[in-house]
Amino acid sequence: MEQDTQVTMEFARVAGKAVVADFEGGVVTSDAGLLFLRQTESRIGIIDRLARCVHDRRDPRHVEHSVRELLTQRVMQIAAGYEDADDSDALRTDPSLKVACGRAPLSGKALGSQPTVSRLENAASRPTLYRIAQGFVDAFIDSYRTPPKKIILDIDDTDDPTHGAQQLSLFNAHYGGYCYLPLHIYEGRSGKLVLSLLRPGKRPTGAHVAAILRRVIERVRRRWPRVKILVRGDSHFSGPEMFDMCRRMGRVRFVLGLSSNRVLAALVEGAVRQVEAAYGQIGKKLKVFVEFAYQAQSWSRAQRVICKIEVNELGRNVRFIVTDISRRNAQRIYDEVYCARGAMENYIKNHKTYLHSDRTSCHTFEANQFRLFLHSAAYVLLHALNEKGLRGTELAASQFDTIIRKVVKIGAVVVERLSQIRFHLPTSCPFAALYGRIHTNLASATS
Repeated sequence: MEQDTQVTMEFARVAGKAVVADFEGGVVTSDAGLLFLRQTESRIGIIDRLARCVHDRRDPRHVEHSVRELLTQRVMQIAAGYEDADDSDALRTDPSLKVACGRAPLSGKALGSQPTVSRLENAASRPTLYRIAQGFVDAFIDSYRTPPKKIILDIDDTDDPTHGAQQLSLFNAHYGGYCYLPLHIYEGRSGKLVLSLLRPGKRPTGAHVAAILRRVIERVRRRWPRVKILVRGDSHFSGPEMFDMCRRMGRVRFVLGLSSNRVLAALVEGAVRQVEAAYGQIGKKLKVFVEFAYQAQSWSRAQRVICKIEVNELGRNVRFIVTDISRRNAQRIYDEVYCARGAMENYIKNHKTYLHSDRTSCHTFEANQFRLFLHSAAYVLLHALNEKGLRGTELAASQFDTIIRKVVKIGAVVVERLSQIRFHLPTSCPFAALYGRIHTNLASATS
């Protein structure tokens, strides 16, 4: 429905003057910060990479929106906080989004509608999804100017509640409902996304996780044959398949949580009682580490197990990890290596909470995986904006919700002339200096 620009609205007077609002302010956008994301994409090319993975089977005589343009539209929308495909109908004429997709803001034709975007999502085949998964790993590799000496692969899953007849949605007793359990892999120190895979709503088997990681590591090693890799994860990723995979790959180490059992508990019970007795004498919190070689029946060989024994006013807290690192002391491995994986929660929060990657409401599993990849592309884009554009600014350590709110969400009047498109940002903008710094950083950045 077209807006009646003749409508005026009167409000309470201010300083003795009438306050009137109308709809004659010209073409205005609320998301002028998409210009920064477009500039970031031109440096890293994540959307171009995804577009090359999708074979367009449409008749070119009837194609108005290219695959690349539709992908750009959808990823930019997600990065600006519009996570639903339905948002495409309201945003297809937004001037900032049109410019981000390479169309003129006023004279250019409208972008894709919701049905057009949904058809793209539902057309993804398994071979296409496999190529896109490889593309994400390649994008991670290409994000480094020179091969790193060492990388950390943090692996974890998170619940993605489902609310309809989605394929492979399963009941998970731990989360108390039907869900998917997407698997996330990040580089542990930088927060760069390596891969995100949608999975049915049950814990993956050790063989399944090991197979996924093996493919990722093999692809990384083709480009970086000498890189050292540390695999880090919680206890439900700890198992003989993971241990054996790391050993066979070579130059791959692991630090993984280990669930307690009766055998492990019995092995450390004496040490726990000694710590409890010491706590009873001094009355201060105590933390002690013990280690030993341990081999479960399903393991092909014994592994180094480290136990953290903590006793305080709440009682005992006993935790185990397993590792094939032999040259560091137990406390450093636990506190400095294993506990550092806590940053993974922030990476997943950026992906799932702030980019709403749990909107997997399509019927087919393949379409929902494609949606997860779209949100992952938005993650890569915002992470690159943070890394390249926000370096040296007060927002350099910000999470994605802050970046979206303070960088992407900025209003502007858009004017299109014969030879120029101009975005008039507010004169009173409190972030003018910040935006200038972002623009300078991105202009000088290399992929």
